[in-house]
Amino acid sequence: MVMARPQRVYEAWKGNNKFLFGGRLIFGPDAKSLILSVSLIVVPVSVFCALVARHLRHHFLAYNAGYAIPLVAVVFMIYVLVLLLITSAQDPGIVPRAAHPPEEEFSYGNALSGGTPGRLQFPRVKEVMVNGMLVKVKYCDTCMIYRPPRCSHCSICNNCVERFDHHCPWVGQCIGQRNYRYFFMFVSSSTLLCIYVFAMSALYIKFLMDEGYPTVWKAFKHSPASLGLLIYCFIALWFVGGLTGFHLYLISTNQTTYENFRYRSDSRPNVYNQGCLNNFLEVFCSKTKPSKHKFRAYAQEELRPPTVSFGRGVEDEPVGGPRSKVEDDLEIGSDLLKISQRRNYEDVDVEMGGRCSNEMEGIANAKLGTGSESYIPAVGSDVRVRHSSWDRRSGNWDMSSDVLTRSASDVIERSVFATEAAHPSQAETH
Repeated sequence: MVMARPQRVYEAWKGNNKFLFGGRLIFGPDAKSLILSVSLIVVPVSVFCALVARHLRHHFLAYNAGYAIPLVAVVFMIYVLVLLLITSAQDPGIVPRAAHPPEEEFSYGNALSGGTPGRLQFPRVKEVMVNGMLVKVKYCDTCMIYRPPRCSHCSICNNCVERFDHHCPWVGQCIGQRNYRYFFMFVSSSTLLCIYVFAMSALYIKFLMDEGYPTVWKAFKHSPASLGLLIYCFIALWFVGGLTGFHLYLISTNQTTYENFRYRSDSRPNVYNQGCLNNFLEVFCSKTKPSKHKFRAYAQEELRPPTVSFGRGVEDEPVGGPRSKVEDDLEIGSDLLKISQRRNYEDVDVEMGGRCSNEMEGIANAKLGTGSESYIPAVGSDVRVRHSSWDRRSGNWDMSSDVLTRSASDVIERSVFATEAAHPSQAETH
């Protein structure tokens, strides 16, 4: 029998990310937009080198300096593309998911605090101390964790990301703690590349006007590529240039795009602002934190979800034969009946109220034969979370009435069957 190969982390990944080269590169779900972004960089630079820069070589004959014009454009383009790849193909700071809700935060509701008695619940918001001030952190239903400060859940990638800035469709990746520096360098370098191509194209038009094309219109007719590059770079500068200026402001005040748009109207102080110089040093000079995921490592089996126990625990293989199984079943059955009565399940009370109590007393006092080999299946002592419903608003686990009623009925039927099997003569007499 051939054993199945264990899955690696990137193969069992629950987010919407895409992986390449065996989990070495991680992209967002919209990574195809990178093709458009790369085209918007490569095509204009190629046109510039082929139709504009080669004509400028003759105007800088000293030391063959004219050859540096297309060379600078090509090197600058490669640099921008490398920054784009680094930004898009690395972990932006994804927070690991939990296998189940935080058990240490569980508590049971009580009537005095306004909750439902006996319901499993935990707070949806906690407060943590950041730079001497209290900051609220929220619970993420998808990742089943309390998000760290400045962390947010990206609905596109389906991950919680540390120091979440935004999800950039042009990069095809979330921008977070680990790739924000490279994102800013990519945007600012694209701005400088646009300025360079725009300036060189305008310079070529100036040379044409000095060489026999006295008007701008005639110069543009002679070099339509220069006209197209001037228009393209002018429009692109509004986008990447404006983005560069906006992020310079965010860095100087130690904000993220998400925080700026969400809390702009609030008058709350910025607890992360350390002064303009320190804010820039934090972004550009601090060491990049290592990823919290080893995507190529073998995935470990997830822990089983927490259980909610009713009554005392029942072992899988009780010692003492059928009698101990029946007694344990009776105790669990009575516990379930009490729970159903406390939750006002009237149907259960009407059907099982009088008859069940008599039968259970008779079964409890019955003496089972020691030679009986009949097997009575045991009823488990706990009900898994998957048999319950989760109230997202209140953060409570609530057992459904169907589960409680069905479990109680099964317990009594099995107990009666055990008694009849142990005393067949009495069953025939009745």
